[in-house]
Amino acid sequence: MSENKRNGTQNARERLKEQRERDKAREKQRRVLIVSAAVVGVLGLAAVVGVIAAGGDKNSGSDKAGPVVAPTAATNEDGKPAIPTGKADAPSTLAVWEDFRCPACAQFENVMRDSIHELEASGALKVDYHLATLIDGNMGGSGSLRAANAAACAQDAGKFTAYHDTLYVNQPPETDDAYGKNAKLIELAAKVPGLDTPAFRSCVNDGTHDGWVKKSHEAFQNGGFRGTPSVLLNGESIFPTKGNEQISPANLKKWVAEANKGKKPGTASPSGG
Repeated sequence: MSENKRNGTQNARERLKEQRERDKAREKQRRVLIVSAAVVGVLGLAAVVGVIAAGGDKNSGSDKAGPVVAPTAATNEDGKPAIPTGKADAPSTLAVWEDFRCPACAQFENVMRDSIHELEASGALKVDYHLATLIDGNMGGSGSLRAANAAACAQDAGKFTAYHDTLYVNQPPETDDAYGKNAKLIELAAKVPGLDTPAFRSCVNDGTHDGWVKKSHEAFQNGGFRGTPSVLLNGESIFPTKGNEQISPANLKKWVAEANKGKKPGTASPSGG
């Protein structure tokens, strides 16, 4: 073999090795663990949970959060900031810890949305949404924070649920920090009737609720959760499974019915949702 050919072969091997190392680095950066790829019912909800790697989320705390301005009607039970939806006196509570950049959160929301709304409307279930910024810490960027602030601004306008759902329906790829741009978040507000107002735009552009969002993420970090989404029904984890049963729209309705047996449905609605 000629010297030039040997050098060429060696360089090709080195390039291949470098490419493999880059691929490993990208995979490590994602810090995403596939907990289960099982198909749930006929809907195919993959149970994929974003996981915090050790030291991987150091810069998303609230040491530089500025003033904490809670959105309208937000709660802070046990130091866990939340935006409540549904009837306040519903007998069961679903706690959802989520990140607007998280693809598994979008899967959960887009598959379970109709069932959750149906249970809320019947007074069987209320939901506490806890907003986290996990993907910003793991992937870089600010889309988790900016989108969560915009959602809190939508809560001020009484449009949280519709805007929350719009963000998940239009979620960009995890590596695309499109939600880091306030203009994109305002553009999506136009899909929610009555939301795109000067007050909403000012709230989004000023980062009015950034400090509150960061407090919410601190609660997520301190809560011992493995990743997003983390979903609890009356304090019991149900994502991706409850006992030996996998989550699905039908199972959620069954679990809520079991929990609510003998209890009256709620009638009083929280303000601002």
